[in-house]
Amino acid sequence: MKLSTKGRYGLMAMYRLLQNYGKGPMSISDIAKEENLSVAYLEQLFSLLKRANLVKSSRGAFGGYELTRDPREIKISEILNALEGNIAISCSAMDDIVECKNTNICATKDILDKIQSRIDEVLDSVTLADM
Repeated sequence: MKLSTKGRYGLMAMYRLLQNYGKGPMSISDIAKEENLSVAYLEQLFSLLKRANLVKSSRGAFGGYELTRDPREIKISEILNALEGNIAISCSAMDDIVECKNTNICATKDILDKIQSRIDEVLDSVTLADM
């Protein structure tokens, strides 16, 4: 299992907004410079984060992005779901899969469901402020 660059870079960008929290908007170019990331790629990520109502944007010379809520209220699961979609390793947690015909005899179902449960538990309990 591997988190994509969307998830990793999105968490890095959100961390920069956390560091800047309460100081006003932060430009994508500043975030890109600090994290050594592409401005164009960050724009795509911020579009997803904005759609999930995790960040808001403002225009102008001092414009940029900022968090929509207190970092203690933003769960890591919300960020990753906005960027990656449902984080699922077990069939029963996948949104886009037709119900498995082998559920009753699946050798991996129980263990994958346990792992999925622990992953969900951690992602739901850790907030942006915890980073």
